[in-house]
Amino acid sequence: MGTTNWFVRCSVTLVLLVVAASGCSRTPPEQRLRQTVESLQQGIEQRDASVLDAVLAEDFIGPDALDRDGAGRIARLMFLRHRQIGMKLGPVSVELLPGHATARFTAALTGGSGEMLPEAAQIYEVETGWREEDGEWRLTSATWVPKL
Repeated sequence: MGTTNWFVRCSVTLVLLVVAASGCSRTPPEQRLRQTVESLQQGIEQRDASVLDAVLAEDFIGPDALDRDGAGRIARLMFLRHRQIGMKLGPVSVELLPGHATARFTAALTGGSGEMLPEAAQIYEVETGWREEDGEWRLTSATWVPKL
């Protein structure tokens, strides 16, 4: 076996290993959940109800038996009421179980007409429940308690 042939074989093997390793590497579940929470936050700030629709599980349940449709209606109402919505999250604490997770955080919500100061503001302690479905995290439950 010549040196050139050996070099080509080693190079091809190395390329195949790199391709196989990159194909096997998936984003870890906690990182995907954090990305989902972040995209939900951004969607709310952009007043984009489709982001909420994409994240809420069919069996979502919130306070006072709030279901998926009710949560969507509340979000759309807030988007109509406030031209600008701000949502800032405190540190997100995540507890993972196989296929399920709980995320807790503080959320500061503001809403206004675009003036310098918001017309409404509130801080909440939030606890959310999540289920992994086909590699995507779906919000199954949420509770929030006002802190001010």
